[in-house]
Amino acid sequence: MTDSRRSPLRSIGVQVTLGLVLGLALGMVLSREITPSAFTASLLGVLDVIGTAWINAVRMTVIPLVVPLLIVGVAGGGDLQVTGRVGARAFGWMLMLLIACAAMSFVIAPIWFDALSLDPSATARLRETASVDVPPADALSLRTWVLSLIPTNPIKAAADGTLLPVVLFTLLYAFALGRVSEGPRQAQLAFFRGMADTMLVVVRWMLALGGIGIFALATVLGQKLGASALGAIGFYIMVLIVLHLIATAGCYVIIVVTRRVPLRDFARALLPSQAVAMGTRSSLAALPAMVKGATDVLHLPATATGFVLPLTASVFKLTSAVYWSVGALFVGALYGIDVSTSSLLLVAASSVVLSFSTPGIPSGGMLLQVPLYTSIGLPIEGIGIMIALDTLPDMFKTLLNVTSDMTVAVLTVEQ
Repeated sequence: MTDSRRSPLRSIGVQVTLGLVLGLALGMVLSREITPSAFTASLLGVLDVIGTAWINAVRMTVIPLVVPLLIVGVAGGGDLQVTGRVGARAFGWMLMLLIACAAMSFVIAPIWFDALSLDPSATARLRETASVDVPPADALSLRTWVLSLIPTNPIKAAADGTLLPVVLFTLLYAFALGRVSEGPRQAQLAFFRGMADTMLVVVRWMLALGGIGIFALATVLGQKLGASALGAIGFYIMVLIVLHLIATAGCYVIIVVTRRVPLRDFARALLPSQAVAMGTRSSLAALPAMVKGATDVLHLPATATGFVLPLTASVFKLTSAVYWSVGALFVGALYGIDVSTSSLLLVAASSVVLSFSTPGIPSGGMLLQVPLYTSIGLPIEGIGIMIALDTLPDMFKTLLNVTSDMTVAVLTVEQ
């Protein structure tokens, strides 16, 4: 009699998690070489190509998957008013989670930073190496962000990978499709359902290679990290990671309290996307795995998998409510500037209000704080330091974002 139990090593979640852990460990070992040998340099070059090729393959599925899922989730949901209510609930939950995380960071971070003691010579060297390329003021303005939501060419927006304008255009198309007559609507819905099903097959193929891709990415990442997390840098990174882990655990607590889905199923559905998120540091790259877990494991309705998940991945960055306060306190300590309670409260409030308007440019969430730092008397050069130190914390930021995205999707399902 053969044992029909499936080996844990055949699980995609286990494979990508092992790839992440083993890759980071190998990278840390390679980082001990002061000057990388020819073999190490060649190995890292090959792994960088493998990892980048895999993440590009995953990202190429995002737009072709999101567009049909959104259209089917909205126009095929039967009642557009129901979809509208789901969207309102999603934004309500997003706002509540942002406020809760901002309050947590505002209360806990100052207590921890009171224990921070800095070496003046070390911080001076760190400040000397910091630089930040501040984009034009208009690039961070509300006007530019609002105008960027309305693409003059939706096809170009999709080609550029700017998901939010594509999502908004697709939502407009889907709501319009829900208003047309039955025959044309069903014909289009049948096409987009077939496209979504086909893309889910492609996603499964990409995730089957996830263990290899994540291992390659994590090895290169671990080699870059090395032993940089020392002293004040280590303290800053530790606080960020701990607060993000607390917030991530809070999402699981919400699932337990609300009892929308079994906790075990929620964790199982999230694991592959969490591993992808930590390995790639991209919520969008993890979106296909989130959709697959929500569909195959949690069996969430189309409004959640095809509407809420793409929406949250586009606009919901819970990490902003955590790291903005920590970053302000760190920069203040680094430059010997006392961050008052009122200034910190302004930072926390801004992290909630501005989190939905993060510009689609590199380090946009941090660069959005430039005017805020100017108003409270913090040097904007400190943002350059945070960007330079963001490699490791960004893994946990993306972990939180992905976990909160799935949490909001579950909470929007009517019981």
